[in-house]
Amino acid sequence: MDTAQGLDADGCIAREGSAALVQAAFTPVVEAARERIAAAFGPERLHSAYLYGSVPRGTAVPGVSDLDLLLALHREPTAADRADADAVQAALDGEFAQVDGVGVLLAGTGTLLSELERHDLGWFVACLCTPLLGEDLAARLPRYRPTSLLARETNGDLALALPGWRERLATATTDAELRALTRAVTRRTVRTGFTLVMPRWGGWTSDLTASAEAFAAHYPERAAQMRLAAATARTAAVDRDVLAVLVDDLGPWLAAEYAAVHGVKAPRP
Repeated sequence: MDTAQGLDADGCIAREGSAALVQAAFTPVVEAARERIAAAFGPERLHSAYLYGSVPRGTAVPGVSDLDLLLALHREPTAADRADADAVQAALDGEFAQVDGVGVLLAGTGTLLSELERHDLGWFVACLCTPLLGEDLAARLPRYRPTSLLARETNGDLALALPGWRERLATATTDAELRALTRAVTRRTVRTGFTLVMPRWGGWTSDLTASAEAFAAHYPERAAQMRLAAATARTAAVDRDVLAVLVDDLGPWLAAEYAAVHGVKAPRP
């Protein structure tokens, strides 16, 4: 594998993360997540479960990083499934100080393996998720290259997020609300900036600093703003002025440039 560019010997995006990379501080959290998910959902509902993010990449910071999980269900998620997932989130977050928040995504296997999601959620499972429980869906998905199609289908819908971000920024009254918004805006902005240039860069990375620098090499006039987004994403510092720059200036420009270069993501139901 070309670790510098995140590709394997065939030029396909190598799956990032593994159970072996989980740091000792996070091992009890991961084991508890495995046990709680299995107990809460059982084989009748749960097809498989996955870790993603900094914990399986081995880059998590105790007390700062969150724990990200994806549950693939045999059928499409229901309100009851969401309630059970929320209970798992709350229990893990309350028990382990190593993580600053726990997030559990839910999806049906039919959706994850669908043609519509082949270059978004399917790619996400195959390349960014580390198996935790059950049969690995990656075996039923293709291999992926850093193409314009992949760029379009992963992040070609930034424009849809901007109105909601503006509303949340305008109505946020607590640091907790602003911190949650900061995490969402900064991470999404940096990842969108990276996938904008991904085909030209010729590889894949989830590292925020590397992503910002890859973007900066092609858009030097916007480099300072993207570096600001990456730096803020790493610290989750609460700053309304930074959010305003990203939501009202960089965000609209990035959405328009993305549409011009790669097109707009296929509509979802």
